[in-house]
Amino acid sequence: MGYQALYRVWRPQQLKDVVGQEHITKTLQNALLQEKLSHAYLFSGPRGTGKTSAAKIIAKAINCEHAPVAEPCNECSACRGITSGSIVDVMEIDAASNNGVDEIRDIRDKVKFAPSEVRYKVYIIDEVHMLSTGAFNALLKTLEEPPGHVLFILATTEPHKIPLTIISRCQRFDFKRITNQAIVSRVKHILAHDQVEADDEALAMIARAAEGGMRDALSLLDQAISFADEKLLLEDVLAVTGAVSQRMLTDVVLSIKEGNTVAVLERLNELLQEGKDPLRFIEDLIYYFRDVLLYKNAPKAEDLLERAKVDEEFRLLTTELDSIWLYTTIESLNVSQQEMKWSAHPKIFLELALIKLVNQKVTVQQSVDGSTASSTEVEQLREKIVLLERQMQKAQAGANLGANGSEQTQSSQKRAKKIPAQARVSTAQVKETLKHADKRYLQAVTSRWGDVMERVKVQSVPAHAWLSDSKPVASSDSTIVLAFQNEMHRDMMDTKFRAVLEGILQDILSGQTNFVTLLHQHWEKVKEEYVSDQKGTTTESRDDLVDEAVKLVGEDLIEVIDN
Repeated sequence: MGYQALYRVWRPQQLKDVVGQEHITKTLQNALLQEKLSHAYLFSGPRGTGKTSAAKIIAKAINCEHAPVAEPCNECSACRGITSGSIVDVMEIDAASNNGVDEIRDIRDKVKFAPSEVRYKVYIIDEVHMLSTGAFNALLKTLEEPPGHVLFILATTEPHKIPLTIISRCQRFDFKRITNQAIVSRVKHILAHDQVEADDEALAMIARAAEGGMRDALSLLDQAISFADEKLLLEDVLAVTGAVSQRMLTDVVLSIKEGNTVAVLERLNELLQEGKDPLRFIEDLIYYFRDVLLYKNAPKAEDLLERAKVDEEFRLLTTELDSIWLYTTIESLNVSQQEMKWSAHPKIFLELALIKLVNQKVTVQQSVDGSTASSTEVEQLREKIVLLERQMQKAQAGANLGANGSEQTQSSQKRAKKIPAQARVSTAQVKETLKHADKRYLQAVTSRWGDVMERVKVQSVPAHAWLSDSKPVASSDSTIVLAFQNEMHRDMMDTKFRAVLEGILQDILSGQTNFVTLLHQHWEKVKEEYVSDQKGTTTESRDDLVDEAVKLVGEDLIEVIDN
């Protein structure tokens, strides 16, 4: 074949041509010039970042007829022979297909022989992490004390799989992902040389799709040039890569924000009709929400954006979306993405995820936007006012009893002084709920509590975490009493995630849509106080007390102890 792929034509032939790895190329250039090379190197990093290319350049530089040099001349017979692969003293081995003990033993037996054509034997072992344990053990001794005419260069994308005994015998260089700006600059240089016109947006999309790999970028460029007519446009790159345009992502997000389920599903169907992969779409959507969140909180970090280009519409969108909702959205989409990977019907999971976001957005907007209060919220405020008035009346009545009051009243007042105002209000709410509590209501809530927790986890992972250490301890026909082990968990559910739980209770339990909270350590005390308050005297018969307790929490949880 006369045509060669761009990544082969433009493979770096000198260290200065390796893009984005200046911290490595500068070190190697100095080592070559000063003849201070190590006997073994380990090059690690993502694919397409120049590991194998740098290894071959080093092999040429140390064997160049003009050595010592910082760069190979690429003109002498040694440099040309290594480039073409005709010199047997420079061997490039694929460890993925030569990973056995026998192959490494063969290398170990041959390293003691002097090179036949150049000054140094160079063994380049690519994907070295694929070697078996026995092969690594066979390589150890040779790698520790190789002959003076041998140089080992190991390359890998997964250095954590290499034994530490191997790593400690090598000088390690970590290749990093190439920045989008560096990829675009290199691609522009190649296009200018080949006299091909291209939009900057198209080149930026190629750089993002390459994910830090120059080889991937040049492969995509090659494919896009073949697809384009005359000038390389953004639409050509989107068609080749299967990526979703920012215009379409913005339309989807705006439809979610407006609560327009029909528009969201129509956009999704349009994308799928164009042949877009559902997994690729949800990945682009996650990155887009990530860019919105990043720009909203750090506008000066524009260079860190992965999918979005900052324009006026994008800036406006970042001001309209709430950060808490963005956190929850990204977490929810991430869960859906994992489910899609293992499902035979990823489209269905994607549709469910988008519908969930539309409904979730409405819930969050009601919680965040305090301009209008719902009838439920107004009713809750009224109940709190009534409870506070009753508390004040009881406190005033207690003060009028004077010094001749009973010991029980005095001890109750002492306990009240120690309880914070917020706790006293919550306790009053609990007692108000207990007036209408019944064992049957509690049993109904307990039987469906697993469904409630599961729904909370799907809708909001943080809310599920805060709610996990609570349990229902009593219930009326409209309100549930939740006991928490931890004060912080209780506060978070009472404030930030109250709307989430109430919405789910409405869906699953219908009747019991409200909840009040208290710490588990206070529950027994509140229960006893309520029973005493109901009877009004400490001389009440034991049977009546037991009956009241059974009515509240059920017979199974009651133990009668005779003094």
